[in-house]
Amino acid sequence: MLKALRPLAAHIEGFVDRIGALTAWIALVMIGLVATNVVLRYAFSFGSVWAQELEWHLLAALILLGMSHALQRGDNVRVDLFYARYSPALKRAVDVIGALLLITVSLLFIWLSLGYVEQSRSISEGSPDPGGIPLRWLVKALIPLGYGLLVLQQLAQLVRLLDTPLDSTRETGRV
Repeated sequence: MLKALRPLAAHIEGFVDRIGALTAWIALVMIGLVATNVVLRYAFSFGSVWAQELEWHLLAALILLGMSHALQRGDNVRVDLFYARYSPALKRAVDVIGALLLITVSLLFIWLSLGYVEQSRSISEGSPDPGGIPLRWLVKALIPLGYGLLVLQQLAQLVRLLDTPLDSTRETGRV
């Protein structure tokens, strides 16, 4: 049965890769924006509330959209001091339990954030500062989207973990 899910897992991981490429562009835009804001502020004594808020919105997008890609690549933080000494079977068990816990927490974040986003959308929440960014609910909508991507990535990871024989598990525990 899990073999039948391999193409779906590959499709999910390809989608997460494309989102990861998008986050690289977001990071580049954010670096340019921060540099421009600093130059304008200190060289010309000119500041923009809108541009400063955009920095925070881009940071939120970078984190929330990039966390599934980081997890897919194995760039997440793990206590490798202990993990490296585990047998392949124990590594797999830790990875499966970790994936299930992360899916559970992510689903909880999605459920809790939907009302938060809807409330913001229903009142057309914008920046409280003059000249700030309107439609704040759009950036808040990145919360369930980011955690949804995390759920999808972990489901794809579970398919790979459970479908791969123990003897082919690499040292990092990723398959």
